[in-house]
Amino acid sequence: MASSDTNSQLTTAMRRALKRADDGKTLDPAEAEVLLSATGDALTALMATAARVRDQGLADAGRPGIITFSKKVFVPLTQLCRDRCHYCTFATTPGRVHAPYLSPDEVLEIARQGAALGCKEALFTLGDAPEERWDAARQWLDEAGYDSTLDYVRAMAVRVLEETGLLPHLNPGVMSWQDLQRLKPVAPSMGMMLETTSRRLFEEKGQPHFGSPDKDPAVRLRVLEDAGRSNVPFTTGLLIGIGENLAERADSIFALRKIARQYNGIQEVIIQGFRVKPDTAMRNDADVPLDEWLAAIAVTRIVLGPRVRVQAPPNLVDLAECRALLDAGVDDFGGVSPLTPDHVNPERPWPMIDDLAKVTADAGFTLRERLTAHPEYLREPWLDPRLISHVEALVDPATGLANEDAKPVGRPWQEPDGGWDSVGRTDLHTAIDTEGRRTETRSDFDAAYGDWDVVREDVAARRAAGTSLPIDASALPLGGAAPARIDAEVKAALAAAERDPAGLSDAQALTLMTVTGPALDELARIADNLRKATVGDDVTYVVNRNINFTNVCYTGCRFCAFAQRRTDADAYSLSMDEVANRAEEAWAIGATEVCMQGGIHPDLPGTAYADLVRAVKDRVPEMHVHAYSPMEIVNGSVRTGLSIEEFLISVKEAGLDSIPGTAAEILDDDVRWILTKGKLPTASWIEVITTAHKVGLPSSSTMMYGHVDAPHHWVQHLRTIAAVQDQTGGFTEFVLLPFIHQNSPIYLAGVARPGPTYDENRAVHAMARIMLHGRIDNIQCSWVKLGVDGCVAVLNGGVNDIGGTLMEETISRMAGSKHGSRKSISELTAMATAAGRPARQRTTTYGEVPSRPSLELA
Repeated sequence: MASSDTNSQLTTAMRRALKRADDGKTLDPAEAEVLLSATGDALTALMATAARVRDQGLADAGRPGIITFSKKVFVPLTQLCRDRCHYCTFATTPGRVHAPYLSPDEVLEIARQGAALGCKEALFTLGDAPEERWDAARQWLDEAGYDSTLDYVRAMAVRVLEETGLLPHLNPGVMSWQDLQRLKPVAPSMGMMLETTSRRLFEEKGQPHFGSPDKDPAVRLRVLEDAGRSNVPFTTGLLIGIGENLAERADSIFALRKIARQYNGIQEVIIQGFRVKPDTAMRNDADVPLDEWLAAIAVTRIVLGPRVRVQAPPNLVDLAECRALLDAGVDDFGGVSPLTPDHVNPERPWPMIDDLAKVTADAGFTLRERLTAHPEYLREPWLDPRLISHVEALVDPATGLANEDAKPVGRPWQEPDGGWDSVGRTDLHTAIDTEGRRTETRSDFDAAYGDWDVVREDVAARRAAGTSLPIDASALPLGGAAPARIDAEVKAALAAAERDPAGLSDAQALTLMTVTGPALDELARIADNLRKATVGDDVTYVVNRNINFTNVCYTGCRFCAFAQRRTDADAYSLSMDEVANRAEEAWAIGATEVCMQGGIHPDLPGTAYADLVRAVKDRVPEMHVHAYSPMEIVNGSVRTGLSIEEFLISVKEAGLDSIPGTAAEILDDDVRWILTKGKLPTASWIEVITTAHKVGLPSSSTMMYGHVDAPHHWVQHLRTIAAVQDQTGGFTEFVLLPFIHQNSPIYLAGVARPGPTYDENRAVHAMARIMLHGRIDNIQCSWVKLGVDGCVAVLNGGVNDIGGTLMEETISRMAGSKHGSRKSISELTAMATAAGRPARQRTTTYGEVPSRPSLELA
């Protein structure tokens, strides 16, 4: 009786889920789990719905009825791997291969043969970081002159581009954010199978991923997210039937859906059925049943929707069964090779392309060849400019698919010709309106920032969990009336701050970060006493000029109103000569520093960073050049092929004196990925800063707050800054940057709140002085963001520095700052006087300034 009831409930649940799917309703994981068990008539109905979704997606993409594949060669660069997956026959041991890696000649021979047969893609397949497990792999790399497997992958991708014209698709396994930056310029697309989100299969002894560090689902999901943030077209997918249950399978599909929606970077999802192989730990398991595989394909298609391409390998079924794959909603057959076997499933030969085309035609479709990246990804920001000529040689411009008559020919892979001065430019001051704001939104607004609905959902979930601030500042505890008294908890925290400023606990720091009224006044008094004891009463400033040499950027920071596409009317790039002219003008009127920063321009040669410094130093040898955020330094490192340390040494040798510790925002990745989408992660920011300090380049440090963050993030950010300073001692100052919301995309999209409150500004500046006491002596406020009154308030609460004269500060102006872009020395002095303090000019590193005239700034 109980079994009958269960079957009845399952039938009812299946019927309901099928109807919701057929009606186009959004499924939840429980409904997807039900549909994954479909067989018989239920499976037929499920597949029919999936096919309709697929057909709509093809129509929306402008290619109705077109099923795609990529004609490729497979390059098994190494079959060594540090993982021990229980179903894998690709990975082997050093004793079973003739060499740990294919040689360059072997790689090129495969690619040349493929090019001769009309292939257009070279798919690099390899194991994860074999040098971490196998001494033979490490020795081979050392002898060949490569630091890592990924370095060798990059070098071979360049050789294939230059000598054969095939387009590399890279599948090197788990990659870091920086790995993706380094590999993106050499490959139009990359990939890594998610396989499953089941932690059970990873953590439990005897399960297929146990003992395989790169199969941690959290690690693999991070790679997919980092690829999306980095605008890398990415192929991923699931391996069906390796021991996961239906709930875990559904969870995996929804994990892919979330990332695909958030970043739009998943170009295709492969649903691959498990095939039993001899000589593996899973040799006694069974192949995944065809119906189960088809249900997984169909559910994936329905859950992911029409935009994402869904692929199933045609060699894993008999040719006649390829029709069933199409009926289940597949719109791509992936890579098919006329030359090389499927090295992951070598027992399953590829179908002949003509035979596959006939099956496709019998199903009412046309089979067309595509390139390694799908058509919608063959443009910036997805495609690196250094690959444009290679892609243009092989693409059909009318469809974005492959030009099937094109034959790959090797062509140079290099930095853009002509250096930085060959980049198109417009004058800085014609690109903004009279109030300093941009005149229009960037033309790729949606593509640049990702799916705002998903971002809103993420932030809403964080607000519900209490991990970020509400949009409405009036809802904050800080926004209420000031309390009439100071409670015991606050008193205890204030006493601790006065007794041992740098020794506050996190709980005490968080309490003080959120005080208001009399408690806030007391906090400011404590901070100001520390300031006086540490640096005295002088309010310091530097006479400087900001030079934002380009506003073209493809990073996709959601808070930034500065960045533009290079084709936008508001885009500009200054020439080397213009940068040098501005530095010379600044020197002539008394400046001792130029601060140079710019967007991540797709045409920016890596050598431009050093060249810009040289241009200034050649014109004004005594000018202190304070330049390049950690994001720019990573970009320069990637573009030059140098390590971060080598790159920093190269720009230092060119004349760079110090770097700004910008691009920090909030040093918490959960906040960063909402706020910035594609900017460097916290660990990379720390790596750049600590390396700069190591090579003798001091830096400032910053925090931008009051957007989607919360007070506990401010506490942890300060802890991180303190830890870096304890390690290196290289920070010259800490700069607080309140969020300017007016033109910010993340505010306009209804995600961020409109900046911090007045009380928050006072508290954050005071807490910076207290928590960094004994580590960083100089706490700076931003008059551009706070205005005169705001600066006077925080000067009475721990701040000793008001930054610089700037002369121009395009980034804040474009964000909507109302406080101008230039201050004279007399105006800065008046600000200090209003706070009851004397003003004193300083150098960038807080030294004494030799006497020089500064008449125009007086």
